[in-house]
Amino acid sequence: MNDRKPLLSVKELKKTYKTRDGELEALGSVSFDIFPREFVSIVGPSGCGKTTLLKVIAGLLSKSGGDFFVDKDQFDPSREVGFVFQKSLLLHWRKVLDNVLLPIEILRLDRNRYRDRARELLRLVGLEGFENNYPNELSGGMQQRVSIARALIHDPKLVLMDEPFGALDAITRERMNLELLRIWTESRKTILFVTHGINEAVFLSDRIIVLSARPSRMVRTLDIGLPRPRVQEVRISPDFGKYAFEIYQSLELT
Repeated sequence: MNDRKPLLSVKELKKTYKTRDGELEALGSVSFDIFPREFVSIVGPSGCGKTTLLKVIAGLLSKSGGDFFVDKDQFDPSREVGFVFQKSLLLHWRKVLDNVLLPIEILRLDRNRYRDRARELLRLVGLEGFENNYPNELSGGMQQRVSIARALIHDPKLVLMDEPFGALDAITRERMNLELLRIWTESRKTILFVTHGINEAVFLSDRIIVLSARPSRMVRTLDIGLPRPRVQEVRISPDFGKYAFEIYQSLELT
């Protein structure tokens, strides 16, 4: 993999917050590369700065030090990053199709040109026929499918996902894991995925980045050699358990 050109390069990225009690160092110094079409997950202790890291890359927070590049260039995250949040954050007064098209309006692109793409993305995420429904008419899992379609509508180079299934029940979460892998395979996007779930990270990922407690530093990266396409049965394989145990051990060292 080292002979390939990274899509995302993070170099000694730092983030410090100013509080009433002084400065709070969230990201100590984080460095890693992500390659095109990879599915990479980030795990670490609660409060270690995983969400902060994603928000800095997405341009939602400013960095305090270090840098990051996409295709070795500075970039416009509003156009080249899609973000799926912990909650779907759909606008309840807008229909599903209009929610998917929201980034197009924000970027002042031609809404009519993207209408067919929005419908195709809804088909991709399994919501064909729900274009005219309102968010409150959908289940939690369906709402997150809409948010995934919305994140893909402007054809970003990189998709950031911040614990998108954390609020779902266990059965729905496992189903959404399978759906996400299908969507990832068909969309051919590069995904950086934050989760507290070690088993979820192992099931989804090509590679896992383990962060230390705050201020975050990278403890290790682990390549996941499980065969693709992934099926639920892989969760009970000896190799799956081995990878999960390695991650648990790494977290105990943080």
